Amino acid sequence: MHKTISITAIASISSLGKSPDEAWKNYLNNSHHITTKAFLGKDVFISKITDEAEQEIKLLKQSDNKYKSLDDTVLFAIYASRQAINQAGWKHSDNFGINIGSSRGATSLFENYHEAFLKDDKAKTLTSPTTTLGNISSWVAHDLQTQGPEISHSITCSTALHSMLNGIAWINSGMCDKFLVGGSEAPLTPFTIAQMQALKIYSKYDATLSAVERSYPCRALDLDKSKNTMVLGEGASMICLEKGKLDNALAFIKGYGYATEILKHNISISSDAKCFQKSMRMALGEMNPDEVDIIVMHAPGTIKGDKSEFKAIEAVFKNNTPAVTSNKWKIGHTFGASGALSIELAVLMLQHQEFVSIPYLKNQKTPNKIQNILVNAVGFGGNAVSILLSKNE
Repeated sequence: MHKTISITAIASISSLGKSPDEAWKNYLNNSHHITTKAFLGKDVFISKITDEAEQEIKLLKQSDNKYKSLDDTVLFAIYASRQAINQAGWKHSDNFGINIGSSRGATSLFENYHEAFLKDDKAKTLTSPTTTLGNISSWVAHDLQTQGPEISHSITCSTALHSMLNGIAWINSGMCDKFLVGGSEAPLTPFTIAQMQALKIYSKYDATLSAVERSYPCRALDLDKSKNTMVLGEGASMICLEKGKLDNALAFIKGYGYATEILKHNISISSDAKCFQKSMRMALGEMNPDEVDIIVMHAPGTIKGDKSEFKAIEAVFKNNTPAVTSNKWKIGHTFGASGALSIELAVLMLQHQEFVSIPYLKNQKTPNKIQNILVNAVGFGGNAVSILLSKNE
């Protein structure tokens, strides 16, 4: 780290609600926010934004004639970005940078436009501008009326944490004092669900299962599970980064790490997640690993994904593994937004000094203190990122 960087605001929209207070309230209970929805005639587990949040998105869509043609991915990002900069007290004249990513982008619009193309043999007028990935940051910049740099990208499920890396790099370079970073995803569409099911990693809905057996459809971090249990969720989370040690900081970025490993298969990861080992060690830097109190794991709910990341943690932290947790059992896997939502969970635990555990895990370790939290994310292609947050600079 070259400069102290403060997180001065974080805002989100997800199945946990539409504010940090709502999110924290829902983190404090043992209920998940996974439900079912019919896709192509079959019930599928999903985690959607709350009804109240959905109404807010509808109002946003109707507030500007240009917004009526935007995908939910963009609308989620606009909504959360407004909340974040208001919380941080930023003005559009600050000309802060924006980097918002997404794994899939405008999924729903793309599928609808493609269906219309197959039917009519021609594309709708707004097909291209409303489905390009750069659409997210550019529309957020338009909405916030800022004139700073804007970046969009997709690095699959580690996208949001790569956005943080970019924001950190810009601030450290001296080219910018403030950066709005995050991720947005609206993947609850037939083709996206079908893609995950084709990989055989998706949690299967079975009406014959008992209520107890269906109690937690996504069993992230259950290392004894015998089947994959990933569930898709939707949402967005935006984080305000600022140069310096600020009085209004919610947390400080203590370290960051990244790594990519050579894969044998498009979606594979080594059995001991060498990419995570490298990214975590880089994030720790000179810090004694024993000083890390909690790790918010990527843990998508798949057998190999969860086990390999945990083995990586054991390799780095040896016999003193920190307390570990994840939010995917509660809100599903939000792809490109997941890392930012994990950052939100970490910041909330630092603020409230309370550990959010996973109810179905036996003998789960709890931290003695909450001072330093490491957050992990990885995407298809083995692109791992680790961000180390601290309560104090």
